[in-house]
Amino acid sequence: MSDRRTARTVTRILVVGPSWVGDMVMAQTLFAELKRRQDCVIDVLAPAWCRPLLSRMPEVRAPLELPFGHGELKLRRRRAEGRALRGDYDHAYVLPNSLKSALIPWFARVPVRTGWRGEMRYGLLNDVRVLDKTRYPLMVQRFVALALPAEAAVPALEEIAAPSLKVDPEQVAATLATHGLNRQRPVLGLCPGAEFGPSKRWPEYHYAEVARHWIANGGQVWLFGSGKDRPVAESIRDALPAEHQDAVALLAGVTSLEQAVDLLSACDAVVSNDSGLMHIAAALGRPLVAVYGSTSPGFTPPLGEAVAVVRLDLDCSPCFQRECPLGHLNCLRQLEPARVIAALKQLPGVAF
Repeated sequence: MSDRRTARTVTRILVVGPSWVGDMVMAQTLFAELKRRQDCVIDVLAPAWCRPLLSRMPEVRAPLELPFGHGELKLRRRRAEGRALRGDYDHAYVLPNSLKSALIPWFARVPVRTGWRGEMRYGLLNDVRVLDKTRYPLMVQRFVALALPAEAAVPALEEIAAPSLKVDPEQVAATLATHGLNRQRPVLGLCPGAEFGPSKRWPEYHYAEVARHWIANGGQVWLFGSGKDRPVAESIRDALPAEHQDAVALLAGVTSLEQAVDLLSACDAVVSNDSGLMHIAAALGRPLVAVYGSTSPGFTPPLGEAVAVVRLDLDCSPCFQRECPLGHLNCLRQLEPARVIAALKQLPGVAF
């Protein structure tokens, strides 16, 4: 009897999570705030690729697979998925702003369904918040605000628990062995890709200069990214002197997201574009230099104690365009490697 009474005091929460790597990392700020404010269990409904991230967030009880591709409605399937969850949850938080993202909690008849107004979601959500972008300039503030009463004070950034992914040392060791890697020399992780588009990608020849400097000082370089980033990673390696190329590991396109998280955790420092891997590196507590071009750290900055943001304050940036509307990409091309190298040297814990 006592176990049943205790179980009833625990709020069962379903979160419909975002579909981008960086956004999912930042969503951990909401999970932490929910845990801080109440006795609860949190399950997160998200695409299957999110599991390596969610499984490293201690606040999450279980990741639930969202079996839909990007943009797919599949109303009958959503109805079936929602009905299968009826009676399982007391409160749902819907983080994406689309109408379809609010359907499963509605079909599941979750009593309280919270989210920002978004696409005509009255009825689907019954705790609808109206977003004031000036009041909530940061994405993490928008996430955390959903855990608070509608009129509560906006939490300052320093009051928000930064994302913190946990890794298993034994699993990290196994992943190192799988890819034939070791940490005998200091490791610099480079993340030269960006799913958003070219206007987020610092030129590969600038990355190559940072890699050359690190290797010349006794280190090694690991190049991360997806299969799409493989040509860029290869061009970075090929731009190095022949005697330095053996100190480069091409990991772009050959690691799963789970393995990339493990290997990023083993890096002594990371340089990254504004990307999902940037947010993962920050959440792993890695010393990080984040390079910004067309976007701004004013909305989705990497959160961590050893983070440096490097950008040029040009009149034309941030433009938030996938490709440079002026055709010159000066916000990235004119950002010299020397600035990134100097920022690396100043990060705590980096022996350069």
